[in-house]
Amino acid sequence: MPRSPSAQQILDCALDLADTCGWERLHLFEVASELGVGLDAIAKHYRQKDDLVEAWFDRADQALLERGKGSDLAGLDAEKRLEELLMAWLGALAAHRSVTGQMLLYKLEPGHLHLQMLGLLRVSRTVQWWREAAQRETLHLCRIAEESFLTGAYLRTFVHWLRHPLEDAADLRALLRRQLRCGPLVFLLRR
Repeated sequence: MPRSPSAQQILDCALDLADTCGWERLHLFEVASELGVGLDAIAKHYRQKDDLVEAWFDRADQALLERGKGSDLAGLDAEKRLEELLMAWLGALAAHRSVTGQMLLYKLEPGHLHLQMLGLLRVSRTVQWWREAAQRETLHLCRIAEESFLTGAYLRTFVHWLRHPLEDAADLRALLRRQLRCGPLVFLLRR
């Protein structure tokens, strides 16, 4: 009898299969078959296919938080800390960039309102961890404004990263820097 795979093994297998067939065509029974287990072994860790998407983005959030432990970040200004952290987040997704974009399209399908709501919560959660890892201390209206502007910078940078897979990392960093220097965000980040 095969040993039950871990959540990480299931996710890695699903991502590898999706690299070949695409996220839409990926079926959980194929993941189970590839791992030599029944669907019950998948269900033990993931209740539905979208839980794999959440686990994938959790992995990126974890990379951001790990980068936040870097001793070099303390000496950087807020803009540079935010830049370093988001680049670590994107770096964690880079191995399966195309599948990541397909996952987002899957979530945005008109019949997937429940997934769209989870997607909004995901964006909010990632931006919160991004702010925390950058040690942002803004409060009240300044925090609300900063979160709004950072959400915009995050989304614009993420979508650009997805749409331009051949772009040099230095160009992406320059785009992110421009996003972080946009309008009132400059004032907030200097606080």
